[in-house]
Amino acid sequence: MMSFKRLAVLLLAAALLSPFGVTAEDPLPHALARQMAVNAERYGIPGQAMLVAHDGQVLFRGAQGEADVRTHERLTTDFVFPVYSLSKLFVSTLVMQLVEQGKVALDMPASAYLPGLPARWKAIPVRDFLDHTSGVPDYFDARQGKGAAADTVFPPDLQTVFASLADAPLQFPPGTESRYTQTNYLVLAALLARQYGKPYPQVAQERIIRRLHLRHTWLGGSALPEQRVVTSYIGRQGHLEEEQELPWPAYAYGHAALYTSLDDLARFLQAMTSGELVGKATLQRLWQPRLLANGRRGWFAAGWESGESGAYRQVGHDGGTRVRVRILFEGSLDGDLYTFVYLTNGSAKNVWSRVLVDSAMAVVAPERFPVETLSEAMVRYALQPQAEGDALAQAKAIRAGTTLDAATLERTINNAGYTLRDNLGIDPALRVFALNTVLFPDSANAWDSLAEAHATRGDAAQAKALYEKARGLRDKPRDEDAKAGRPGG
Repeated sequence: MMSFKRLAVLLLAAALLSPFGVTAEDPLPHALARQMAVNAERYGIPGQAMLVAHDGQVLFRGAQGEADVRTHERLTTDFVFPVYSLSKLFVSTLVMQLVEQGKVALDMPASAYLPGLPARWKAIPVRDFLDHTSGVPDYFDARQGKGAAADTVFPPDLQTVFASLADAPLQFPPGTESRYTQTNYLVLAALLARQYGKPYPQVAQERIIRRLHLRHTWLGGSALPEQRVVTSYIGRQGHLEEEQELPWPAYAYGHAALYTSLDDLARFLQAMTSGELVGKATLQRLWQPRLLANGRRGWFAAGWESGESGAYRQVGHDGGTRVRVRILFEGSLDGDLYTFVYLTNGSAKNVWSRVLVDSAMAVVAPERFPVETLSEAMVRYALQPQAEGDALAQAKAIRAGTTLDAATLERTINNAGYTLRDNLGIDPALRVFALNTVLFPDSANAWDSLAEAHATRGDAAQAKALYEKARGLRDKPRDEDAKAGRPGG
């Protein structure tokens, strides 16, 4: 028999999704196709492809839209996409293989395996390069690539790159912070090349691409076929603009210039989760959350983005705003396991790729992924026509249907507000921040976020009043303690 809580979640999902043409009763492939269409219209995505699998079985595989908006070429699942930083997952996998074989120790300095690193870097462990906690400066300013790819000039070789950074101070002591830096994966790709005695692209070709029979995967754009490759776009002031690919040198292929198809990428993830490339025991150990020296949790685990969703551990990576892969598993890799691959060729809104995967998770299993389901519901709520009293009705529906505790509920709605602000603008974000104050009228943080949103919108007087309300709520416990003769916190 279905539990009351699960029924409540499904009813809430149905109530919130149905105004936009997606219902909880839709067969899953149809519902996911409809969600993709919603995302395309909402964010201005010209073309996209998605694959979802559960315990090795494909639940959905599809593509829609245009590979090229000028020629209107229809996008299909066999098209090749640039996937940008997903190339780092190949490097991470190859490093984990060496760890499993006992040839590399993550806590040993990378310089033990790769002589010639700058002096300031010689004590930095391999793990810190892998998890973007090394503190080394970046060698490349990504802003160079926006509209100026043809003018971008890279150093001629890796030795020149390292020499140019030799006198630059570290951004922070290694192991104390996370900061995503392309230089980390220059070091790791070079380490792999030295270990195998051959260029990194050849190592990746032999140990991943050819081994898994990935027939639509390339490192570097020079070998790409002329047909069935998407055109990439970037959003500028709400409109699509064709983006020229950067002329990455071969030494950068450890962090960029990977091109692949939906099926090839899914095959790589299936090989990872099945233990075909790295043993499951090794993955379970290396995919543990990383605690940094400052007591904070790191963003990465063995180079894969790391986090949780309810009872599930999740690992994955993005390729900028355009593409993302995510693996979720409960308990172990032999248990309940989901895989998501979401590829786009850009969007007018430059929507975060995690927002797209979250929306798919909400459709696939709303009762298992309540945070993502609520986040997607908040986007829909913010964009639907506003009716008088709808915030109260929405708050009532959420209270009745959620399985989330109060703290997680407030945080999820607050985060959804910021997601809306950054992807769709301040007006829809205001509706969600206001809803949070209806749900949590005594929360200083909820009022503070609403005040910040009004300030962003340019309503200084309203923002000031709301900031004062938030300040009063923060001071209230201290005032009550003083009246009762208790020491303040």
